[in-house]
Amino acid sequence: MSLAPPAALTAVDGTIVSAEAWLSDLEVETVRTDAVQSFLKQETIFVRLRTVGGVEGIGYSYTIGTGGAAVLSLLRETLLDVVVGMDVNRPEDVWRALFSSTRATTVGLITSLALAAVDTAVWDARCKAAGLPLWVAAGGAQPRIPLYDTEGGWLHFSTDELVAQAVESQRRGLGGVKIKVGKPRAHEDFERLSAVREAVGDRMDIMVDANQSLTAAEAIRRAALFEKLDIFWFEEPLPAEDVAGHRRLAESTSVPVAVGESIYSVGHFREYLQSGAASIVQVDVARVGGITPWLKVAHLAEAFNVAVAPHFLMELHVSLCCAVPNALYLEHIPQLRAVTRSEMVIRDGHGLAPSQPGLGIEWDLDAVDDLRVA
Repeated sequence: MSLAPPAALTAVDGTIVSAEAWLSDLEVETVRTDAVQSFLKQETIFVRLRTVGGVEGIGYSYTIGTGGAAVLSLLRETLLDVVVGMDVNRPEDVWRALFSSTRATTVGLITSLALAAVDTAVWDARCKAAGLPLWVAAGGAQPRIPLYDTEGGWLHFSTDELVAQAVESQRRGLGGVKIKVGKPRAHEDFERLSAVREAVGDRMDIMVDANQSLTAAEAIRRAALFEKLDIFWFEEPLPAEDVAGHRRLAESTSVPVAVGESIYSVGHFREYLQSGAASIVQVDVARVGGITPWLKVAHLAEAFNVAVAPHFLMELHVSLCCAVPNALYLEHIPQLRAVTRSEMVIRDGHGLAPSQPGLGIEWDLDAVDDLRVA
């Protein structure tokens, strides 16, 4: 007796027959500064796959100014050869093969970024072959996700500028604003945040982000101030490797501690969650190695009754947030408008999941090519 599926149910042949990668530099849409760095440019690493069935998948990852050439080199010298001949309908198999081929350089950011560029291309092709949008193929939990704004909260802005942009975000219906902290003295952060709270009232969430700039002792001290302003979360207060420090902070304050943009493996997220050091998980699809591990982290967080609010990449994360039941917020930072033909749909302060098959990003490949780095 044959166990083969009926012809009508057989998936399109997803065997990968070609793979290419390149690097395009995108200028930042606004000047962006925090307590430790400036966002210089988005080095965008693209991967394009083609299958026997004629499906094309385009994936990407990024850096904020350096290291893109190293990611591209790893892809061209190692990973693209591995992926040819594999099946986009089996993303777990593809991801494991890629990971196994780079064991000498895992776990680490360069490798994770390279894995993500391939993995997102695999999912793009897989979803297109199935005729499904990513948010449905990956779970289909909800068709929209609330937005909070970061573009109005950079550290170089004056207090008046922070207030004006927070009020504008509120007028547009966004649920929250994120303000960068890490001024030399705690009272400077407190005064800036107090002005924003007074302007928007108590019906808007205010998040703060220290970008790993504080010690545990200083973070505990500042969190005590932030509590007075009903701060929604305290993001990356300490270096990401300091799990014990984050646990001490979480135990000392009622402000939820948010981490994840600088964590590059599922296992490191498990360590945070098991120790009670993370109240909100901000897993970044590029930095954790792609959609395949991103979903693992989201479901792991759900098992710990912890919400997910991913870092950056709103054009891709909108679909992933809508795929899982424990997504809390999507970060609003537009960055792909120069290389796409359409934008994420926003309605009533929410990002709407794209309905077209694939990742839902409509690339302007001519514009992408114009920005290629030789």
